[in-house]
Order: sequence, then C-alpha cells, then structure tokens
Amino acid sequence: MEGLNLLLVEDDEAFAHVISRALRQRGLMVHHATSLGDTAALLSEQDFDLAVLDLNLGGHSSLPLIPVLKEQYPGIHILVLTGYASIATAVDAIKLGADNYLAKPADADEILAALTAQPTVHLDDAAVQEPMSVRRLEWEHIQKVLKENDGNISETARQLKMHRRTLQRKLQKRPVQR
Repeated sequence: MEGLNLLLVEDDEAFAHVISRALRQRGLMVHHATSLGDTAALLSEQDFDLAVLDLNLGGHSSLPLIPVLKEQYPGIHILVLTGYASIATAVDAIKLGADNYLAKPADADEILAALTAQPTVHLDDAAVQEPMSVRRLEWEHIQKVLKENDGNISETARQLKMHRRTLQRKLQKRPVQR
C-alpha cells in the first residue's frame, strides 16, 4: 500500500489529524477534505487509489460521493466510516459501490484492514448471524424510518409515535452493539 494516494473525507479535525498521521506513517499519501465542496476541489487536483469517507459530514451524507469516485477512479477502494452505523446505511453504501463499511471508533490498522478486505456486508446475505438486542433492533428500525423520510426528524417522530426531542436524544447516542 506504500505510496498510494488516499482521500480522507472527515469533518472531525482531531480524528482526521490522528488518522492522517498514522496512515502517513504506514506509507500512504493522505489528502484530507472536511466537506463535499473541499472534496470536489481535491478530485480535480489529484488521482486517488483509496478513499475513507465519513458518512455524516456536518449533517450531509457522503454517500453521493461514492458513485462519483467510482466513475472518476474505477479501481478505487472506498471505505465508509461512521459513528452511527446501521444495516440500512451499510447496505446503501455497498449498493452505491463502497468496498467496505466500518463503525467508529476505528484506528489506522482497522481502517487499512477494511480497505484491503472483502466487503463485510453482502447484499445477498445481510442477515445478522446472531440475534440483535432489543435496543439494537430499535436503533435499526429508527434508522429505516428516518431513511424513508429523507432524514426528516419531525415526520419520523410522528410515524414512530414518539416525541421529536426523544427521537433526537436517541439519535445523538452512539448506536448500541448487537
């Protein structure tokens, strides 16, 4: 992997700094963007072999970048990294062309392993092998309804028969483990 150009799209400056430094120490040339606009500028200046995309960029999804990157760089390996993992967004990312999907927190070794591994979400077999906890099932259901409502929290809360602020609090918490 030494000498490869990696695009890191991450709006958390502290995390980006730590991961960039660690990846550079492993021989990668890291180019960091904090927004979709910054990413567009970098794409016009540089060729990329690898990409690590934070799913949530200041309230915007990075998923629309995946087909753009795949079209511009057909051989690129794309990893979607998120602090709010759900099966629905993992499946969406893989359908759009991402090679892998990883939940934060993740270190440089985990990121490199995910970039070089086979996809962890298989569209034909997206079923989880062990049963999910009730809290995880709730998280997945909330994510599904939120996606159906294009991220509209008020409408999602109405459909879930939940107060909007309760839903917001649930969404701000880290997703529960399976």
